[in-house]
Amino acid sequence: MTALTHSWYMTVRHLRALQRQPWWIAITLIQPIIYLVLYGQLFQRVVDLPGFEAANYVSYVTPGVVIMMALFGGGWNGMGIIFEMDNGVMDRFLVSPVSRVAIVAGRLIQMSILVVLQASLLLGLGLLVLLVSAVLVAVPFGALSNAMALVIRRTESVIGASNFILLPMTFLSPVFMATSLMPPWIRAVARYNPVAWSVEAARSAMSTSPDWRAIAMRITLLVVLSAFSAMVATRAFRSYQRSA
Repeated sequence: MTALTHSWYMTVRHLRALQRQPWWIAITLIQPIIYLVLYGQLFQRVVDLPGFEAANYVSYVTPGVVIMMALFGGGWNGMGIIFEMDNGVMDRFLVSPVSRVAIVAGRLIQMSILVVLQASLLLGLGLLVLLVSAVLVAVPFGALSNAMALVIRRTESVIGASNFILLPMTFLSPVFMATSLMPPWIRAVARYNPVAWSVEAARSAMSTSPDWRAIAMRITLLVVLSAFSAMVATRAFRSYQRSA
C-alpha cells in the first residue's frame, strides 16, 4: 500500500511541475494534430494503391500517430531522471522514506496521463482500446528509458540510444503503411514489434468488424512487456542506489 500511495504522491509532484510549463503542455497537445494533418495531406493518395484497403488515409493513420506519440513520449521519459540526478534531486530521494518503486512509477503514471490527454484531444471521446494500446506502448519504453538513464547517466547517450531504437521500430510497423504492402522482411519483423502490436490492436478496435481475439492477444503481450520493463527499471534504480 505504501508503494501505491508514494507513487500517487510522485505522480502529483510531476503533474505540478508540468503545470508550471503551459507552453510545453500546449505544444505537446497540439503536436499530434499537426502530424495528423501533415501525414494526411502528404500520403492521401496512398489509399489508391491496390491492397491498401482503407477509405481515407486520415482515418487509417490516426491510430498510428497516437501510438507514435506515445512511443516517443515513453522513449524520452528518462531525460527527467538524468535531470534529477544532475541536480541532486535523486540523492535527496535516496535518503528519504519514499518507496523506490514509486520514484519510477510516479513518472510513468504522469506520462500515461499525458498520453491519454493527447489521444483524447486527437480523437474526441476516443476508443478505450486505442487509449490502452497507447499507454501500453508508452509504459514499457518509458520504463526502459528510465533504466537507460539510471545506468548510462548521460543525456546525449540516452537521446542517441532512444532515437536509434524508436525510429526503426516506428518504420518497422504498420503506423504509416498497410502490412500487405510492406516488403516481406519488414512484415516478418513487424510480427515481433511491440509498436506493431499496439497499432494493430487499436486499428482493429476502430474497424467495423474488430477481431477481439487478436486484440486481446496483442494487449496481453503489451502488458507482459510493460511488467518486464518495469522490473528492469526497478533493478536499474537499485543498481544506481548501490553506486550512489
